[in-house]
Amino acid sequence: MRLGWLATVAIVAGMTAAVAQGPAAPKQIKVQILTATGQDAGFATFKTVKNGVKVKIELKNLPFGPHAVHIHQNAVCDAPDFKGAGGHFNPAGKQHGYLNPMGHHNGDFPASVSVGENHTGEATFVVNSISLDPAAPNSLFLNGGTSIVVHEKADDQMTDPSGASGNRIACGVIKQ
Repeated sequence: MRLGWLATVAIVAGMTAAVAQGPAAPKQIKVQILTATGQDAGFATFKTVKNGVKVKIELKNLPFGPHAVHIHQNAVCDAPDFKGAGGHFNPAGKQHGYLNPMGHHNGDFPASVSVGENHTGEATFVVNSISLDPAAPNSLFLNGGTSIVVHEKADDQMTDPSGASGNRIACGVIKQ
């Protein structure tokens, strides 16, 4: 069977479009969080919802008190200090914290997670500054992924670059 020139161009164009679309956005992902010694520190679940991404953070085996949790720019969790995770996920180029008049990083959350005397804690947020769509400019999958990092102290929601939240104590890699 012979195809005409126009039919051949249409078929090639269709194949190119299919390749360019890339992977579909997952509706939900669950990320394991580990301490610097490899101990299970809980999970973070990210789910696409109408107004953004619903993030449920379930922490365990961590010290009592409030802990800042942020999305960081690199898909790296290298113990013991998790510095390879880089700075906060911030493709919009804003300042740190929900109370900052200059706007907040894409990877900031509106509150810290409180860990109780039983060494567990959880929080749920809906944020519109991140996306699970790999093609979105605020996608958690940009440049090979990001990470979720738990800090030793609460986030003051204002001090750039990390809300005076202290050292990084647990981390999980976010990849598609």
